Amino acid sequence: MNEQVADATAALEGARAILVERFAEDADLIGGLRERMWTRGCLVTKVREGKETEGAKFADYFDFSEPFTKLPSHRILAAFRGEKEEVLDVALEPDAEPAEPGVVTDYERTVAAAFSIADRGRPADKWLNDCVRWAWRTRILLHLGIDIRVRLRTVAEEGAIGVFASNLRDLLLAAPAGSRSTMGLDPGLRTGVKVAVVDATGKVVATDTIYPHEPRRDWNGALVTLTKLAAAHDVELVAIGNGTASRETDKLAGELVAANPALKLTKVMVSEAGASVYSASAYASAELPDLDVSLRGAVSIARRLQDPLAELVKIDPKSIGVGQYQHDLAESALSRSLDAVVEDCVNAVGVDVNTASVPLLRRVSGISEGWPRRSCCTATRTARSAPGARSPTCRGWARRRSSSAPASCASAAGTTRWTSPACTPSPTRWCTASWSGPGPTSAR
Repeated sequence: MNEQVADATAALEGARAILVERFAEDADLIGGLRERMWTRGCLVTKVREGKETEGAKFADYFDFSEPFTKLPSHRILAAFRGEKEEVLDVALEPDAEPAEPGVVTDYERTVAAAFSIADRGRPADKWLNDCVRWAWRTRILLHLGIDIRVRLRTVAEEGAIGVFASNLRDLLLAAPAGSRSTMGLDPGLRTGVKVAVVDATGKVVATDTIYPHEPRRDWNGALVTLTKLAAAHDVELVAIGNGTASRETDKLAGELVAANPALKLTKVMVSEAGASVYSASAYASAELPDLDVSLRGAVSIARRLQDPLAELVKIDPKSIGVGQYQHDLAESALSRSLDAVVEDCVNAVGVDVNTASVPLLRRVSGISEGWPRRSCCTATRTARSAPGARSPTCRGWARRRSSSAPASCASAAGTTRWTSPACTPSPTRWCTASWSGPGPTSAR
């Protein structure tokens, strides 16, 4: 005994702390225990007292248990969100069946065996086994729980990002209706149904607002307005947004089609996810400066049916709404994955330089961020209604080919083309058909 160790009890406490530290810092031992807990353990959730009503959306997790290795990503994220909102208590159990109080667990036996600790009848054996039990419950299990929690979140985020990316790819690569005059209907009740008609190139030719639903219920007047617009602009397709009042508006479109067989109209339900984000964006303000924000959504819905990729590429992928628990995911990892998907889709399909928008051109390999805005065009853009919005054509490409990085041009040439000869004078046509360099020759 000395000044630092007052008595035998203090000495034993210090010795136990040293042993616990030694047990917990054995990398091989902890690694083996971690893998065993991953394969044998389970996630258990319980509702917190008094939170049953407030957390009704987490009802499936009020008394839930499932092995770590069988947990799908959405259940992991749901459990962690419930814990974050203080509705659920989440526990990571090392075994599917909890051990009885006082029973030595398999994990404790493994720790004891690693340091040759066993009950051989010696005076210190019981104390050593108590040290092992203390180390497992207060130090090792706690650290393994943190490691498993991180691993679960990593697995869940990777799975959720993969689902988001897959859904986004399917949406972007949906079959386009093509260059056909289209009427877009953005459903609404009190504020009315916004109507926009775009021609075969996507240019806005007419807009209106009808009120077939509550509270005005001007059903017949709405049909008359839609019939006049369809007849005046040779509309072939009717795109209906799938938001509020979409079923009622779909019924209205069905009556429009039935009442006008000579027009040969076809109605299609279209996802309007992200349309409001696009309507209020700076790009939409520049592209459709003369249209009210509410009408821009109808334009976007119509164009989505014509060409989903060209329209959806204008919207932040995270705003399209085809993922799960996206607000719980790592922002940077999600953005990188979705941006890669959009770029892959654009380069797989290709673009027409004369009709492509700036957001679409930005995704083409070999074209820098600022070049689509800087490029000069000698012909007015024909595919969209934005006055002064011009797409880079012949001369811009010719200058880039001769004075800029040839490797970038080769990359871009494989997925671009133009077909309009509206350049003056002596246009230099450089497209996939005449390109002899490396790279694919797919063109949209």
